[in-house]
Amino acid sequence: MSAASVWEIEIKRATGRLQAPEDVLGMVRDAGFLPLQITFEHALEAGRLPPIHRDPFDRMLVAQARLEGLTLATADPEIREYDVATVEVTRT
Repeated sequence: MSAASVWEIEIKRATGRLQAPEDVLGMVRDAGFLPLQITFEHALEAGRLPPIHRDPFDRMLVAQARLEGLTLATADPEIREYDVATVEVTRT
C-alpha cells in the first residue's frame, strides 16, 4: 500500500471527511498490506503525467502503479484515462 494512501487517509480522517480508526497505520498493517514508499522516481513520474487529474495523491498513485507494474484499484474515472492498469471499485 502506498505511503500516499496512508497519508491521504489520515488527512481526511483528521479533517472529518473520512471515518477511520485513529490508528490508521495499525489498521493497514493488520490488514496485511506491504508498504510502498515514495521514491524520487515516483515523484518525477507523477510530475510528468499529463494533467488529466489534479489531485496530487492520485497522480502519485498512478505514477507508482506505472513504475512498479501494479494494478490500481479505483472508483475514479479520471484515473482510468491514464496508461495504467486499473480495477474498478464501487464507492460505499
